Formats: sequence, structure tokens, C-alpha cells
Amino acid sequence: MAVRKLKPTTPGQRHKVIGTFEEITARVPEKSLVVGKKASGGRNNTGKMTVRYVGGGHKRKYRIIDFKRTKDGIPATVKSIEYDPNRSARIALLYYADGAKAYMLAPQGLEVGQTVMSGAEAAPEVGNSLPLANIPVGTVIHNLELRPGQGAKMVRSAGVFAQLVSREGTYAVVKMPSGEMRKILTTCRATIGTVGNSDHALEKSGKAGRSRWLGRRPHNRGVVMNPVDHPMGGGEGRASGGHPRSRTGLYAKGLKTRAPKKHSSKYIIERRKK
Repeated sequence: MAVRKLKPTTPGQRHKVIGTFEEITARVPEKSLVVGKKASGGRNNTGKMTVRYVGGGHKRKYRIIDFKRTKDGIPATVKSIEYDPNRSARIALLYYADGAKAYMLAPQGLEVGQTVMSGAEAAPEVGNSLPLANIPVGTVIHNLELRPGQGAKMVRSAGVFAQLVSREGTYAVVKMPSGEMRKILTTCRATIGTVGNSDHALEKSGKAGRSRWLGRRPHNRGVVMNPVDHPMGGGEGRASGGHPRSRTGLYAKGLKTRAPKKHSSKYIIERRKK
């Protein structure tokens, strides 16, 4: 994966840095693994806008991703690497030996024609899904489960990875992309390798229209509002707005929002770096 910087032939091209899409091998998704996706426009079930600055954007189809990888012992061949509009990572289409098809997140280094496996007997190679108990200590992983059988919930964005640091009884200590060290049951599964499309972080849209294609509407700051609309609004001239806070008055910088008695806190060995 690489990026290309466009020549400034127009104002929209001047700062645009986009991916080359060179690793993508199929233009049309697998029909049996695609469902319709309805946009909410930031509105709830009664039609009231509950999230601002959301709406519009290109129509999307949702690709059903297999985050559980439960077809143990059955080899699967990578048929294609595809674009997914619903996530920053690329996805890989798998053809299993028994005829089943599935999508998985495409890790870095996975190529068309390669074979991947899942289960405790699988080798710790890129794209294979194993329980943490069977992964060698020090291995770089992604697509990590929080509870056994739940399906991967963590480490799924483009270019990210976690690392298996050690094992202590029924728990494994994993270093998360944020720097947090936490204990996770060794029966939870993870996929070997780093999530692909690592250059996604280098991309720049170059123009406001590209945000609109993604369904992001113009965002206006609290400082430019009136006092009736925002705690940071009002004042003569260009006032700074005082302490940064949300529209409902919650401080935006430094206020601890994590529940102090949260159940999962006991599994966190070291908090993320601030």
C-alpha cells in the first residue's frame, strides 16, 4: 500500500494525498456476503436529531465480516483483496475447502492465493486465527476478542496491532495500540499480523466535498455560537470562550469520564499513555 500526492492543478487537488488502491484485486463485492445499509442522518427512532453534523454521503452496502473465525481446521484460500467503504482497513474474500465463503480483515502481507486457517492447531502465521493460549509470546496480533466466542472487538483499524506480552495462568497480558496493558482470557482468539492499509493515516482529503461523500456535514465550533447555544459562546469580538467544554457543560480537557467502579478496570494493568 502506498499513497500518491496530487499536483496542485485545482484548489481541491492542492493538498490531496490519497491511497493508490494497488493491492485491491476485485471491484465488485461477493453478492452473498452483502446486505443493504440504511443511513440514519443522525436521527433516532422518533426522527429527532440526536447526533449533529451527520447526514448525506454516498450510499453504502455492508460487507458481512467474519470476526469469529470459527471454521476450525478447514483451510481457506484468499480469492481477492477488496475495498470496504465501512472501515479503514481492506478486506479479503476467503473460499473455504468445504465451499463456504467469508470476508476477513486483510492483514499486512496477505496476498491472493495464500491459504489461511483458524483454530488451536493452526500455525502462528499471518492471517491465521488462534486462541491466545496457542500464540507465541511476543507475537504481533490484531482482530482481538474481549470475551471468548464473542467475535473480535478490538484492534481492527488500518495499520494497528497489539502485542502478546506474557501469559499468567488463564490470562494473557496484551499491549494494546494505545499503550494500555490489559489481561485477556487465553481462550479468546486473535489473528496473527498487523492490520493492512497502514498508509491510511497519511491520507488527506484535500477538500470539504470529500467529507460530504463520507456523510460528514459542516461542523461549527462552540466559540462562534451565542451564549444561549453553547457555554463557550458569546462575548465581544473574538472571545476565547473560556474553559473548553461540551454543549452540555462537560469539560473537554482532563475530565475523567470512565466509571470508577467499571467491571473491566481490574483487568487493566497499565493505563494508556496520556
